Amino acid sequence: MGKYFGTDGFRGKAGVVLTAVHAFKTGRYLGWYYSQKHLNSGSAEAAKIVIGKDTRRSSYMFENALASGIAASGADAYLLHVTTTPCVSYITRTEDFDCGVMISASHNPYYDNGIKLMNFEGEKMDDDLQDQIEKYIDGEIEELPFASEDRIGKTVDFYSGRNRYIGYLVGLATKSYAKHKIGLDCANGSSWMIGRSVFDALGAKTYVINNTPDGVNINTGCGSTHIEGLQKYVVENKLDLGFAFDGDADRCLAVDELGNVVNGDKIMYICSKYMKEKGHLANNTVVTTVMSNFGLYKALDEAGIAYEKTAVGDRFVYENMKENGHMIGGEQSGHVIFRKYAHTGDGILTAIMLMEVVLATNLPLSVLASGCEMYPQVLKNVVVDDKDGTLADPAVQAQVDACTADLGDNGRVLLRKSGTEPVLRVMAEAGTLEECEKQVDAIIEAMNTSGHLVEVKK
Repeated sequence: MGKYFGTDGFRGKAGVVLTAVHAFKTGRYLGWYYSQKHLNSGSAEAAKIVIGKDTRRSSYMFENALASGIAASGADAYLLHVTTTPCVSYITRTEDFDCGVMISASHNPYYDNGIKLMNFEGEKMDDDLQDQIEKYIDGEIEELPFASEDRIGKTVDFYSGRNRYIGYLVGLATKSYAKHKIGLDCANGSSWMIGRSVFDALGAKTYVINNTPDGVNINTGCGSTHIEGLQKYVVENKLDLGFAFDGDADRCLAVDELGNVVNGDKIMYICSKYMKEKGHLANNTVVTTVMSNFGLYKALDEAGIAYEKTAVGDRFVYENMKENGHMIGGEQSGHVIFRKYAHTGDGILTAIMLMEVVLATNLPLSVLASGCEMYPQVLKNVVVDDKDGTLADPAVQAQVDACTADLGDNGRVLLRKSGTEPVLRVMAEAGTLEECEKQVDAIIEAMNTSGHLVEVKK
């Protein structure tokens, strides 16, 4: 990770950590970089960069700053306006754009924002280019020339791109939703118009909540991070199922007809099992992160499906999928990637894929999810004197081994470093919460005895 751009873009409190100047300079460098690539290739066409944004108040400020920087460097900025991250990814790779930019802080509160960069294939941007942007922001690269006269770039309204994306999603469904009552929680975010458009077009009796964004209510007590509202709504309105998205709609969690949450792990289980039955599960493998629940692995073992584990982050999941030819992967949080159809997590696409299984099997979601039982989990964040030193300490390693042996085939323990804090995350999954607490506390006590523990964070 760089100084500004992490695994999922440049993110922070708008106007404090991430400012309009940062956005302008990002636009300046992108516009210059891709204009130079066009010039060096002999192309007479201006470079094209497409921009989408979520509903945060600050997103409009950053959209204008980015577009100004891009045009000032001689490239054209195409504005999708309020749309989803996967929409930007899809349009970037299918409409011959040099790169895509999404303005969003995903599931974060409204006062945060972010800039996510994508390459021409709609994938997360290469680290090398993001490193160059950081150097330009910090003044480590000499000032770039401004375009003048007819070389100044254009800013183009591109609402039509959003409509093409909606048409793409609708075209993926193979069956009508006419017999189903479906709830959508749009988190007052990017999906607030697109979600209903897709499900209405597919014939569903669509019930939508949290689709009145005002710039400061995105993710507030709603969406995939606060799914209890949708759980209640589905039960009270006797809906067949519901889907909750996050602020930029690259995540999806589901709620079954009984009001139970069907998280990303269960969604991957349901879809991969169906794909295997239909002969569509490439390599018979699902890609997860190390934080997927132990219950998912038990269920996949029972279904005869292999799995791989990556570091936390949908970026790492996608890289593994692309490198090894796998077609489904994701995170418990609802980032699920169907690589045949998208190069990033796509909440609405995930909902469509899950509906395909519901309609094909004619089974309620509660029954489809019942084969994957989530194990209780306890996770504690521990401040230590030295993350690597603590992980390498023989006494700590011995305690981890002892806990692993104690749990056997009925659970697991995991130690993971935070990427931004002097913190280790100590996690256990087992048959009961009491057993999880016991194993986590034993590992923390080993850290304390070895002199590494500073505090257990509340």
